[in-house]
Amino acid sequence: MSLKALWRGLADTGRLMVGVPSYQAYCAHMAEAHPDRPVLSATAFFRDRQQARYGGRGGGRCC
Repeated sequence: MSLKALWRGLADTGRLMVGVPSYQAYCAHMAEAHPDRPVLSATAFFRDRQQARYGGRGGGRCC
C-alpha cells in the first residue's frame, strides 16, 4: 500500500468519525447503483449531508 493510499484511508476514517461522509464513495455509489440520476457537486453533497444531519434542529442549538 502506498503512502498516499494509506493517508486517504486515514482521512476517510477521520471524516466518518466526525460525521462527514466521503464524496468519492458517494460518486462511486451513484455511478454503480443509480447511473440514471445526476450526481451532486461536492458543495451540494456537503450541504445535503449537513442538512440531513442538522436540519431538524432550529437555531443551531443541540438542546
